[in-house]
Amino acid sequence: MVEDRKPAKLAGRVKELRERTGISQEKLADLLKVSRPTISQIESGQRKISANELVKLSNIFHVSIENFLDPGRDPKVVFGKKEKTIKPKLEFRISVPQKNLEKFKEVLLYILNKVGSKPNIGETVIYKLLYFIDFNFYEKYEEQLIGATYIKNKFGPTPIEFKKVLDKMLKDKEIEQVKSQYFEFPQTKYLPLRIPNLSKLKANEVEVIDGVLSRLSDMNATQISDYSHKDIPFLTTEDGKSIKYEAVFYRTPTYSVREYDEDDD
Repeated sequence: MVEDRKPAKLAGRVKELRERTGISQEKLADLLKVSRPTISQIESGQRKISANELVKLSNIFHVSIENFLDPGRDPKVVFGKKEKTIKPKLEFRISVPQKNLEKFKEVLLYILNKVGSKPNIGETVIYKLLYFIDFNFYEKYEEQLIGATYIKNKFGPTPIEFKKVLDKMLKDKEIEQVKSQYFEFPQTKYLPLRIPNLSKLKANEVEVIDGVLSRLSDMNATQISDYSHKDIPFLTTEDGKSIKYEAVFYRTPTYSVREYDEDDD
């Protein structure tokens, strides 16, 4: 069996919440519609949890999916039926290591050379293509490709390092910025001024990039934003917070790019 979906950390969380609420393994198995041995396997980390089971467990224990995956998240304060979140001041340290900077530049140039001339490819679409490239690669290989930090906003995942990298590329005349219109909407496009250095990209990285471009590069900004909103890493993140890469291991089949061994109950 492939060791995947990061079962160990979540296994302890399931057991902790079950014991805290006084629910037996038999009762939890009944609520989750699985066998008792399956609960034992989940709690010992021998069996992964599917995205659908994750949703059911969050409802059973009355814990948000965000808090289920990351108990260190901001505490929820409940007053009657109203729920408030205690939010600290958000601070993001935008520091791009040289290695990541070079990879970011070559990936962006690769995207622009391949699909940048398409009329729908503006800044918003590029953000989402980068997100799926990064998160698909992490799910498939458990390693970072660019490793950018993406925050959740109403338009979908946004890489916070993008502007810093972009400014340097504009200054170095590696790309140019063009203001245009896509139908009635204003659009910011980027055109490459050189081809990517493919020696900076591994074969499996190019494969993942090509896969994302093949599937998603014909979507317009609205379509790809809506599509990104339904991905588990985005869904399980609070507005304005950084999206955790580890959440890809709980993706639904529609978004998952890695084949997982299924266990019998």
